[in-house]
Parts: sequence; C-alpha cells; structure tokens
Amino acid sequence: MTTLQTIFFLFFIVPLVKLVPPIQQESLNLYEYDTDIFEELFKQDYEDKSQDAIKKKGKDGMIVSPDSNIQLELQRDESVTKVPPTKDTNLPTCLMCVCLSGSVYCEEIDIIAIPPLPKETAYLYARFNKIKRVAVSDFADIPTLRRIDLTGNMIDEIEDGAFSKLLLLEELSLAENKLIKLPVLPPKLITFNANYNRIKSRGIKANAFKKQTNLSYLYLAHNTLESVPLNLPESLRILHLQFNNITSITDDTFCKSNNTRYIRSRMDEIRMEGNPIILAKHPNAFSCLKTLPVGAYY
Repeated sequence: MTTLQTIFFLFFIVPLVKLVPPIQQESLNLYEYDTDIFEELFKQDYEDKSQDAIKKKGKDGMIVSPDSNIQLELQRDESVTKVPPTKDTNLPTCLMCVCLSGSVYCEEIDIIAIPPLPKETAYLYARFNKIKRVAVSDFADIPTLRRIDLTGNMIDEIEDGAFSKLLLLEELSLAENKLIKLPVLPPKLITFNANYNRIKSRGIKANAFKKQTNLSYLYLAHNTLESVPLNLPESLRILHLQFNNITSITDDTFCKSNNTRYIRSRMDEIRMEGNPIILAKHPNAFSCLKTLPVGAYY
C-alpha cells in the first residue's frame, strides 16, 4: 500500500465503520441464524415447564405453576356427576310442569295421573305421558278449562262425568290412547279428537253427538268402528272416519231420506278411505252433501 492509499484509508474508511449503530450490526448478524434453532429452544422450554408442573400436583388435584403461585384445578370428566331428571309426582304441579298465564304444560314427564291444577287453569297440555285413567275429581274444581290435550297417553278408562260438567271446554283431544268407548262430552265442545284408539261402534251411544250444537270438528280415524255414528249435529264441518271397519251406511247417515230438499250446508269434508265400504253403492246417502266423501267408490 502506498503512502497516499494509507492516508485515504485512515481518514475516510475507518470513521465510516465506527458510525454504524451497534443495534443495526446485531440485527444484521441475527438474520444470519436459522430460525429452526429458536423453534426447538422454545419447544424444549415449554415441555420442561409442563413436566415440572405435573410433578408438583398435590393430593387434592391441584397443579402449582412453576412461574407463579397461582393454583390451577385439574378438571377431569370422570369427576362430573350426572343427576338424573326427577320423576317425583309428589312435587307441586308448577315445579313438575310449566305454568304460564292460565296454561299448564305437563308434556313428556312420565306422569301416571293428572296432577292437581291451579284453579285458574284454562289450557292443559299433558301429552305423551303414562296417564291411564281420568277421574271426575281431576277437573271437578277447574270450571275455567277451555282446552284439554291428553294425546299420547295410556288412557283406557274415563269416569262418567269427568268432562261433562266443564261448561267452557271447547277443545278435547284423547288421541293415541287405549279407549274402547267415548266419554260423555261437554255441551259447548267445538273440536273433539279421538284418533288412534280402539273405539267400536257399540262404545258410542246413539245420542252421543245429538246435543253437541257447537261441534265442528270430529276426528274418529284409526279406530274399529263398524258404522258411522248416529245423529251427527248440523254444526259439523269436518268428519274424519278413515281407517276403521265401516261396511255400510244408510240414506239417513248424513241426509234425511224423508226430505229431498235438505242440504247439509256446513259440511266441508268427510274422509272414509281405508274402510271396507264401497261408497258408489250408496249414492242416495250423499245427495245432501256439497262434496262427496273421500273413499273407495269401486
């Protein structure tokens, strides 16, 4: 190196090197390392701390963190005790059922009898239980009832007068039970559903519907009736008799044989499919109807 080059190096190059900030120098060196090394270090450190924590587990199921005094409870699935739902029928009705603004919902709770009801009850829903019997005392003190739904129980007995004194009752469902005869119905009933029972024609009294001047919807499908019930009220709009064992009807079943001008104006639907009867053999039985019944005609 010549004298001129030496002077240039001492006065220009060396000062420039000293001006580079140390942080910048370190950062440049940092990026030269492989990042995988740091991942391995962090992973090993995490595993070591986890093992230390497990070793410090106490007898009471607690874990002490190695970095702090905070105790963490060890949660185990097997420590959770499952409490079965209660089926205690001695509980007050509004604890066992849901009582809401005059309505009582006792659905799917496996009760075997109708529970005592609040005196202001207007709507009772006790569907899909194991009720076997309806007694007069069940509703004797509840004159405010307007709707009772006992669908899907095991009812095979209803005491005489269980419903007949409910003067405000408008809707009654006894569908999907084990009835072989109909109970005496209250006078202001609008809808009665007894589908899917075992009711035979002899289980329906001749005047069972005669005084039902408000009855509009009558459902007796999927029973074992041999004939259409007698004395159907003029108020009737919907009549379901499908899938019974009905083999015959007369000219007076729906119409009046002594009055050729008579029209049953309110009747909108009669269903009789699934019965052995051939409806085409009884043309005069439907002369008063606006529409023919649904069923087999040949």
